[in-house]
Amino acid sequence: MSLIFFPPPIQKINGEIARHAGVDLYVLRLDLMHPWVNGNKWFKLKYNLLEAKEKNFTTLLTFGGAYSNHIYATAAAGNLFGFRTIGVIRGEETLPLNPTLSFALQQGMQLVYLNREMYRQRNTAALQEYLQQRFGEVFIIPEGGSNLNGVRGCTEIVGDAMPTPSYRFDYICVACGTATTLAGIALSLYEGQRAIAFPVLKNGEFLAQEIESLLTNYLASGLPAPSNSPASWELMCDYHFGGYAKVNNELLVFSQQFKEEHGIPLDYVYTAKMFYGVMDLLQQGFFYQGDSLLLVHTGGLQGNIGIEKRYLQR
Repeated sequence: MSLIFFPPPIQKINGEIARHAGVDLYVLRLDLMHPWVNGNKWFKLKYNLLEAKEKNFTTLLTFGGAYSNHIYATAAAGNLFGFRTIGVIRGEETLPLNPTLSFALQQGMQLVYLNREMYRQRNTAALQEYLQQRFGEVFIIPEGGSNLNGVRGCTEIVGDAMPTPSYRFDYICVACGTATTLAGIALSLYEGQRAIAFPVLKNGEFLAQEIESLLTNYLASGLPAPSNSPASWELMCDYHFGGYAKVNNELLVFSQQFKEEHGIPLDYVYTAKMFYGVMDLLQQGFFYQGDSLLLVHTGGLQGNIGIEKRYLQR
């Protein structure tokens, strides 16, 4: 499956903040792997698609909000690999469709809307049985690809991301929504490396329990694991900017300036918050001189269109 994808390049960041802190900053550009199915979304979908194909499913069904990167990527991946796709969307239909849902429709995805009360039951056996009865034999992928297949894919994100074979980053930094990506990365690191996750949700401390649960369940599942002892990890919960998909002028300006200086576009929902957090921690002296950091760009740039319409055209 991965033959159509480009290996993600690693780009060094030469900026005043990093130089003053005495650290080496690198960015893993998962956003450049594929125009539509990129970032951590591909890694979380990969083994779900393989399982669906091995079990002879022809239809994928998944969940997401109206601006979901996961819906966008699943629609494109289904089209690329010959699956019919169904997207169960949170909330009521709003016309005209936004760019995310318009793209999903163009890729052949059937859009189904659930009110928010029903949507909250998306992971229950009762609702999934109802969906199976309504749509027939479908392979259900949870919202965001957040299952053990998703964790398995994420163990492959950092694998070859070293400037030289003998080089190992001290810290791997990633934005955190469901914690699937962080769990996979923690399972793939070497002794002495650490993972730092930046929750994009308000009060993201609850994700610590989710991470522990994902790690425990994955190690008990018998699925391949690069390490049987997850690397140490921690959450930085002060960079959510008000909560999921919340953006303010400070974040917008930071993202625009970062793009101008380094040529790297950031998505406002995830990577911009993580990059902002890293820069703030550097200025606080959180890292030691000589440390090397790898910042994982998890893609999701398609969502910027809707956010920029809301915030930049006021």
